[in-house]
Amino acid sequence: MRTRLLLLTMLLGGPAFLWAQPGSPAAKLIGIDSLLVKLLDDYNVAGFSVAVVHKDSVIYAKGFGYRDYEKQLPATPQTLYAIGSSSKAFTAALLGKLFGDSLSLDDKVTKHLPQLEFQDGREVDVTVRDLMTHRTGLTRYDFSWYVFNSDSRDSLLQRVKYMKPDADLRARWQYNNFMYLAQGMIAERMSGKTWEENIREHFLTPLGMTRTNFDVNDMAKDADASIGYTVTDKDSIKMTPYFEIRGMGPAGSINSSVEEMANWLKTWINNGKYGGNQVIPAAYLKEAESSQMVIGPGLPGRKHPDVHLANYGLGWMIGSYRGHYQVEHGGNIDGFSASTAIFPTDSLGIVVLTNQNASAVPGVVRNFIADRVLELPFVDWNTKTVKKDTATVDTASQEEDVARIKGTRPTHVQADYTGMYSHAAYGQFAIGLHGDTLKAAIGKQRVWLSHYHYDVFELKDIDAQGNADTSDGGVKINFRTGLDGQVEGAALSLDDPSGNAVEFKRQPDAREVSEEQLQAYIGTYEVGGMKISITVENGILFMDVPGQTNYETIAQGNHYFKLKALSGFAIRFEIDESIGRAIVMYAIQPNGTFKAVRIK
Repeated sequence: MRTRLLLLTMLLGGPAFLWAQPGSPAAKLIGIDSLLVKLLDDYNVAGFSVAVVHKDSVIYAKGFGYRDYEKQLPATPQTLYAIGSSSKAFTAALLGKLFGDSLSLDDKVTKHLPQLEFQDGREVDVTVRDLMTHRTGLTRYDFSWYVFNSDSRDSLLQRVKYMKPDADLRARWQYNNFMYLAQGMIAERMSGKTWEENIREHFLTPLGMTRTNFDVNDMAKDADASIGYTVTDKDSIKMTPYFEIRGMGPAGSINSSVEEMANWLKTWINNGKYGGNQVIPAAYLKEAESSQMVIGPGLPGRKHPDVHLANYGLGWMIGSYRGHYQVEHGGNIDGFSASTAIFPTDSLGIVVLTNQNASAVPGVVRNFIADRVLELPFVDWNTKTVKKDTATVDTASQEEDVARIKGTRPTHVQADYTGMYSHAAYGQFAIGLHGDTLKAAIGKQRVWLSHYHYDVFELKDIDAQGNADTSDGGVKINFRTGLDGQVEGAALSLDDPSGNAVEFKRQPDAREVSEEQLQAYIGTYEVGGMKISITVENGILFMDVPGQTNYETIAQGNHYFKLKALSGFAIRFEIDESIGRAIVMYAIQPNGTFKAVRIK
């Protein structure tokens, strides 16, 4: 039944060949539909669309499968998909156009974006070209923007200062989305317009890409928009929510169709021209399609010795594909995958967009089509499956059980784990107590905390309908206590280049303390000849230390207060019930506890 439906979809997907004279590149693709449609079943993919450009003509355009799997709405060449990191070529080209033929891409980045700072001050040596070629020495840190997402580009860029570089400048190629955010912000600063306005003005409008947009909410309003999907452990197709990537937009927020992306490919194939207009400066185009940085060894492999070279241009991957020069960039974002490829010396361009998460399909389709048009010997690129090895999954599950120390308990009551947890390079999340369950909002995810052992908990998903995951396994969070025994932080395994867990500092929730009780603490206390004043303002207790500052505190209950600005510092009061006020204040510090007696 599925096969019959898919064959029907092929007919509904629109004309594949716009012209196919005998011996033409288009004619070489006749019959390829049967090869491509098979991928739908083999990879459990909902749908995909493909367009092929030769010189200044679209020679093939086709949709396969469904843009909406539940409603069985067919994918077409006009279907909109999120193209993910295939957006990077647009952002880099924007700078190429704004800088003009002077190609001043070797300007120091401080000249154009002074707010970009690195942890070790290397921004004084970093150039715009370094940003474009992923060679600043900073690794990905993708959890920072992906998990702890933000619409504020300034806020995201500020996090770079707290990320630790793990390579010298220009020593190693390391993919980094933040550096493409920085390029978008350079364009904004140079032009006084948003990155989105710039891309539309300089590329989308001149290329007639009228339906291409930058926000998944705008894409959802289109009559021919695709829904994103993933493949479950049981090999079923499951819808996945759109991911809003507005803040990190310059690195990958464009949504487009193969029909409109074909115009983008024509421009690159024709030396930056489209419709007689120079859309991309020719000098920049040569730079962008040339090797700027070595990605890795890129040696020929045993299986495919004619596929080799691994370099990076400006927003493009550079490689040698079976004797042909290939310029390509993929894209992945929740529910979508993409490949945009150019073969400059062959005047060939191929774009493949799919509504499957982290899919191999775009690469497989691209290779099948390239082989046909370039008249290369047949290679069955369809050798990868999406089926999982059940035995491997079972073994992993057993290892989890062995690692768990049963019979242990948390060291604190649940309320002690609540509060705001923050890290300068990532962002923040809050843990709250809801009934008898600890819950957190970590980026776009809603989770509940299931005790694993000691002060380690597992994070379990809560879906949009409020259903809680109760299965075994999950990301773990490890709480840390300070010398005073109080919870001070929580560690998560993210993408720190050191390989260590990333610790988020806890800002505890304030406990409610009555005004009457607060009045009992007000006074002057003396320790070692130092007089410390305790005051209350707007329901908040302050500790004024001579020669230092007036420290704000956070009430923790039981006459205990943490200093907001200093980790590991707190004060506790001893109350004389007969007079209803504090007579002693204990200053709790990492180097000891000091007793201060009330003198006033």
